[in-house]
Amino acid sequence: MYIRQKLEAYVKKYFKKHPEVKLIIIAGSVGKTSTKNAIATVLSSKYRVRMHNGNHNTHLSAPLAILGIDYPDKVNSLVEWFKVFKAARLRIKQPTDVDVIIQELGTDRIGEIYHFGKYLKPDIGVVTAVSPEHMEFLKTIDNVAREELAAANFSKWALINKDDIDGKYSEYLTNPNIDTYGTSGNSEYHFIDEDFTIENGHKGQFIAPELKSPLGIQLKLLGDHTLRPAIAAGAIAVKLGLNSNEIIKGFSEIKSIPGRMNVLRGFNNSIIIDDTYNSSPLAAVCALQTLYGLNVPQRIAVIGSMNELGDSSAEEHKKVGLLCDPAELAWVITVGDDANKYIAEIAKSKGCQVKACKNSLEAGAFVRKVVESGAVILFKGSQGGIFLEEAVKIVLHSTDEEEQLVRQSPEWMKKKDNYFSKF
Repeated sequence: MYIRQKLEAYVKKYFKKHPEVKLIIIAGSVGKTSTKNAIATVLSSKYRVRMHNGNHNTHLSAPLAILGIDYPDKVNSLVEWFKVFKAARLRIKQPTDVDVIIQELGTDRIGEIYHFGKYLKPDIGVVTAVSPEHMEFLKTIDNVAREELAAANFSKWALINKDDIDGKYSEYLTNPNIDTYGTSGNSEYHFIDEDFTIENGHKGQFIAPELKSPLGIQLKLLGDHTLRPAIAAGAIAVKLGLNSNEIIKGFSEIKSIPGRMNVLRGFNNSIIIDDTYNSSPLAAVCALQTLYGLNVPQRIAVIGSMNELGDSSAEEHKKVGLLCDPAELAWVITVGDDANKYIAEIAKSKGCQVKACKNSLEAGAFVRKVVESGAVILFKGSQGGIFLEEAVKIVLHSTDEEEQLVRQSPEWMKKKDNYFSKF
């Protein structure tokens, strides 16, 4: 408690000393990191931006990410925390080295997002989605909505993803300064898709109320749900005064993050959609819908269990199983207890060819047996106990692309070696 309060006090002092620095926060059930990266990429066309590359979004790590101070290796050492405090005081005294700070906020319990509002006064708050998450603690989707939308209420101006946030949740919003973004024309900030190829992504028009005319842009991304972070970035760029050329340049530099709908070359002239960073019901549905929209000779879905869904896990996995269409998928390959029990069972009952695997290594080996030339393979699953990036590794065209996979550090590889040794 003492450490958290000290860090929060330092953050307040920082913004009091440097009121010219803009703070952008990002909350939501899914898509926070992609949105954070997209905003940082576009704003970097004009501003000095601070953004932590990892997921430092807790009550201890978020303040450090905001201040640009490394999280201590020895979290139980007061000596290390006193070094952090010294660095924070120095950061406050020094001239600022940034114009904009972009910070994601995480939650897994009621009241955690609300607490950030006790010491943060963001200039802009983005809410990416409301969907099942951490249901063992949050329990109901209404609790999720209240929790995530709290970020909009304590921000000066809020931007909400209209595509993935049901209008009925508007009862939880108290901030009058709210606009929406999305891929449909119902949002103030949106994108009109005119052309798509796997190689070049989406070509179209970015629409914003402040712009006299639409901006013609190219987004090298795959799937409608990956466009929304870019649209949010465009909206914020307009609000913060970037001109059309700066915005277009920023859009052109947005790239998929490793493990998030990242397109890779696969074995036997196949294409891999690497979406292995994590999974949730909404993200799994969006990934499958994107796969179905591709005109290719063979589609394979490798689907891992979705973690942290609590009592709703069975129901949410069954919903994903119901989306598995034998007319669209040559194979449904599952990994993990809940995926094998619920997704595999329902997909099989619908007529899909199904292979339930004990781990991702078995799944990757099976994909290599059945993949045809020109196929597209989607890999989608949670991290803990699933690790589908190791299945991707088996199907890659070249080991040179392994560096684009998630969780490849020595620490992670040691954890995974221990996990796979059980089989």
